[in-house]
Amino acid sequence: MSTAHTVRPSSPRPLLVRSIPALWTFALGLWGLSRQDSVWRDEAATWQVARRSTAETVHMLGNVDVVHGLYYLLMHGLFDLFGPGTAVLRLPSVVAMAVAASCVAALGHRLAGPWAGLGGGLALGLLPAVQFYLQEGRPYALVAAGAGISTLLLVTLLEGRGRAVHWVAYGGTVALGGLLNWLSLMILPAHLATLLWSRADRTAGKRWTAAALAAVACVLPLVLFSRSQSAQVSWIPPLTWHMLIGPAILLAIGGAGALLDRSRADGSRADGARPDQPRPDRPLLDRPRARRLSAAAVGLPLLAVPQIGLVGLSLIQPLFLDRYVLFSLLGLALLIGVAIGAAVEAVARRRPRAAPWVLPVVMAVAVAALLPQALAKRSPASRVDDVLTAAGDVRRMKKPGDAVLFIPAARRDTRLVSPDAFADLRDIALARGPEESGTLKGTEARPDRIRAAMLAQRRILLVTDAPGVARPPATERERAKTSVLRTHFRAVADEQARGRRVTVYERRTGTSRPSGD
Repeated sequence: MSTAHTVRPSSPRPLLVRSIPALWTFALGLWGLSRQDSVWRDEAATWQVARRSTAETVHMLGNVDVVHGLYYLLMHGLFDLFGPGTAVLRLPSVVAMAVAASCVAALGHRLAGPWAGLGGGLALGLLPAVQFYLQEGRPYALVAAGAGISTLLLVTLLEGRGRAVHWVAYGGTVALGGLLNWLSLMILPAHLATLLWSRADRTAGKRWTAAALAAVACVLPLVLFSRSQSAQVSWIPPLTWHMLIGPAILLAIGGAGALLDRSRADGSRADGARPDQPRPDRPLLDRPRARRLSAAAVGLPLLAVPQIGLVGLSLIQPLFLDRYVLFSLLGLALLIGVAIGAAVEAVARRRPRAAPWVLPVVMAVAVAALLPQALAKRSPASRVDDVLTAAGDVRRMKKPGDAVLFIPAARRDTRLVSPDAFADLRDIALARGPEESGTLKGTEARPDRIRAAMLAQRRILLVTDAPGVARPPATERERAKTSVLRTHFRAVADEQARGRRVTVYERRTGTSRPSGD
C-alpha cells in the first residue's frame, strides 16, 4: 500500500465558505451605494413606476414594460414600506447578488472543494459587470440570485440528496426568474447540458423535464404578451463582430477553468486515493461514484449557453445586451474558483504553511487591479445621465409662471422622480399624464397645439440631454419644439451636468403672439 501523502491546508468550515462571500458582496454593494445621489434613466423608470398605485401599474403594463411587471410590483411594495430613496431602490439588488455569491460558494465547495467555493464566491462580486448591476435599481441581480438558487437545487438533486419538494422548488425558482426577465429561461438549456454532461439517470431526466416544462408554461403568457411591446427594444443595435469580443474572452476564461477542473479531477485519482476508499477530505463529487458531476459540468454550460443563446437570438432580433445574461457570470465565477482552488492545492504540495495565504494574496491583487473599475462603476459618470441633478437645476433656475418642456418626451422622468422640483411649472406639451395614459412618459399634444402653447409663454425651461449624448429630433413634436425655441426664444441660462441639460429660454422681443390654436 502506498504511503505517499499530500499535506493539505486546513479548510474553512462550510458555513464560512457560504457566508464570507455573501458578506463580502454585500459590503461591496453598500460601498458608494448612492453614487453621489444620482439616479439614471433606467432606474428612474423603476422609481416613478414604484410610486404608482397597483391599479395604475397594472394599467401601464398593458401598454409598456410588461417584462418588468413583477419587479415593479415588488419595488412598489418596498417604496410603500420604506419610502422612495436610492438605498431602497438599490438594496434589493445588493441583497440578491449576495445570495448569488453564497450560491456560487456552495456550488464550488460541493464540486471542487472549500477553497474553490470560497474563491469563486469572492470572485463574483469583483467581476466588473457584477459591480455595475450590483448597485442598479433594476431586476438583473434578482435574476442572478434565482439562477444561483436553481443551479444549487439542481446539483442537490443530481447528487441524490433532494426529494420531490426540491424539484418543485427548482421549477418555481426558474419560473420566478423568468417572470423577472424571461430571457433567464436560457438557464434551462444550460442545465440540460449539465444533465447530459453528468449522464444523469432517466428518473432525474424525466423529473427535470417536468419541472422545466412547468416553469416555461408559467412564463409563456408573459413571453407572448411582451412580443406586442417589442418596439421598446427597437433601439438596441444589430449584432456586430466587435460585440462578440467580450463573450469570447469570457468563454476562453471559462474554458481554461474547465480544463483545470478536469486536470484536478484526474490528479485526484492519481495521487493515492483508491476507487473503493475515497479520501475523506475530498468533496463528495470527487468520489468515483459521482465523479462525473463536476464544476466544469455545471459552470461551463451556465456560462456558455446563455451567452451563445443571446447571440443566436440577436441574429433574429437585436437583443444583445450583457445585462440580459448577467446570471451567466455565476458560471464564470465558479470556474475562477476552480482555478483558485487548484492554486491552493499546488502550493500545498510544496509549502503547506503558505497554502492558506494563496486566496488572500489573489484577492488583494484582484482588488488592486480592479480598483479603478470599481471606483468608476460607483461614480455618476458610469451611467448615461443623472435625473436628480437635472431636477436640482430646475429647482434653482425656475421662476413663478414658467413653463417646462422635455426633449425627448422620455426626459419627463426628471419630473416624475422629483415632482417637488417642478412645482408651479406648467408642462405645456403634456396632453395626458403617465398614470392616466398608462405609459412611462405620458402622451403629448399635437405639434400645432404644442407650438401654440409655447408661443403663449414668456419663459420656458427645457430639460434635455447634454450634447455628448443628445440625438437629433426624431419626431414631429420634437422638431416643432426645437423650431419654436430657435425662432422665437433665446437662451438666457444653461446648465449641463451628468449627461442632462437644463436651459432657460426667454421670448425674443418683437415676436408676435399667436391669435389662437
